[in-house]
Amino acid sequence: MGFTGIPDEAFMFYEGLEADNSKTYFARHKSLYEEAVRAPMQALADELADEFGEAKLFRPYRDVRYARDKSPYKTHQGAFVGLMPGIGFYAQVSADGLRAAGGVYSQAPDQVARFRAAVDEDVTGKPLERVVAALDAAGYERGGDRLKTRPRGVPADHPRLDLLRHRSLYAGRGFEPEPWVHTAEAADRVRACWRDFGPLIDWLCAHVRGSELPDRS
Repeated sequence: MGFTGIPDEAFMFYEGLEADNSKTYFARHKSLYEEAVRAPMQALADELADEFGEAKLFRPYRDVRYARDKSPYKTHQGAFVGLMPGIGFYAQVSADGLRAAGGVYSQAPDQVARFRAAVDEDVTGKPLERVVAALDAAGYERGGDRLKTRPRGVPADHPRLDLLRHRSLYAGRGFEPEPWVHTAEAADRVRACWRDFGPLIDWLCAHVRGSELPDRS
């Protein structure tokens, strides 16, 4: 079956999980998770695969070994098209609705070094500046792990200081669970966002490249 939308039951499932993040709740509603969350997200991933590549659906379980929060389950279902380690397109469903994003989500130290070197150089940094400005102007949210101060050795008047602070960089847009989310139009909305994120992804793949990162799915 093709993608027909995200059912309302998916958002209801996560509303319940946020209220009771327990193994008992998940076991009682596992069939609902499989049918209303995971299956539609897999269908969405399959719908977009020809253009963007195959997506990996993340596991619902949290890695709590080193976390203060011992809640056993993620309160969202994510799907990631990884073009290079840490770089790619992302979609997510949660109690808040549907979300589309794209960029670099985690970087090894060598990737951060290459990212900042490329941002620092005018010939490579200015194109990224234009890409990010276009996404900002289009109303996308800019996210990523950022330093509160400037990186060591970077002058305070650097023209791209804001970008140099980033250790990861992505753009995204969230959609509330409006009626169209329950239809095939949801794939069109995610597709349009991912196309807009293409120039950012292309820049990252060209200048940051890959490095082996731990699997945190």
